[in-house]
Amino acid sequence: MGLRLIMYLVIIFLGGIVGYKRLVHKNIMGKMNLIQSICLLFLLFIMGIKIGGNEDVTSSFFRLGFQAIIISIFSIALSILFIMIIKKFMINDGEKEEGKNEF
Repeated sequence: MGLRLIMYLVIIFLGGIVGYKRLVHKNIMGKMNLIQSICLLFLLFIMGIKIGGNEDVTSSFFRLGFQAIIISIFSIALSILFIMIIKKFMINDGEKEEGKNEF
């Protein structure tokens, strides 16, 4: 597992260098969004094949799906709540600073 993680990080680093040095032709860079979407769809398709072929996953699909829905709902709700709290504190701090500058 550690070797695989290092390999992923090296690939990302190399991609960053290629992008930074602008070693890719402008035509390809213009189509990068399309290329990423196609690669993502292909990856999802391969993952679907692997998940569908796994007996353990397919036999417990509804249990896992229910747990995934619960985790997703709580993740979204708590994210929104924390953003609202942080935004409230940031706006209040900004209004206090603006009030000080007026006098």
